[in-house]
Amino acid sequence: MNINFKLRDLLEAGMHLGHKTNKWNPNMDEYIYGAQDDIHIIDLRKTVFLLNNALSFIESIVKNNGLILFIGTKSQASDIVKKYAIECKQFYVNKRWLGGMLTNWSTISNSLNFLNSLNKKVSNENLRLKKKEILQMTRQIEKIEKYLGGLKDMGSTPQAIFVIDVNKDAIAVSEANKLKIPVIGILDTNSSPIGIDYPIPGNDDSRKSIELICSLISKKMLKNKKKINLKEDLIK
Repeated sequence: MNINFKLRDLLEAGMHLGHKTNKWNPNMDEYIYGAQDDIHIIDLRKTVFLLNNALSFIESIVKNNGLILFIGTKSQASDIVKKYAIECKQFYVNKRWLGGMLTNWSTISNSLNFLNSLNKKVSNENLRLKKKEILQMTRQIEKIEKYLGGLKDMGSTPQAIFVIDVNKDAIAVSEANKLKIPVIGILDTNSSPIGIDYPIPGNDDSRKSIELICSLISKKMLKNKKKINLKEDLIK
């Protein structure tokens, strides 16, 4: 499983392309190489270093059997986040961040328990439910699944969150900061690096760049899980 990447891979994915120069966040200055045609260009040499730093942190989480929550609610990230979170057996929020998903975990947990009970009722033929009751329950299931489906079986708050767009999902970042949960985030030129523990300077709008970072994180997790499983098998 190859998780090595080169600066060229980032370049081909369009990671270097920021926003227009008049839409920048001055706090991103240290990650900007320059500008071309009124577009800020991200310094990919720094991205390479910081991305490796983030991947090393992810490796440490896997070694401690920790959980990572992937967050990407913008349209171009939604399906990618779901795909790679499922691939590496982690969790995701890809539709809308509901306030309190981290800071009010007990309420979210209750909703997930309710979802589980609804699923059991619908699939239990012995209950002999009426069509109207099944339809009503199915609608409730679909509604909860839409927003909380990616959190099923998480069991507790995660050991880290990975955020595609720290502006769009600023509430998630804020909640993680309050709970001292480390934040890994892609930082575009209009983003704020404040509250981001493991910044990855790059284009957060390009599907190619989103897919590249998500795939690298997924591969890093899977590779280290494989190592842990091999060690456990040897011990047995």
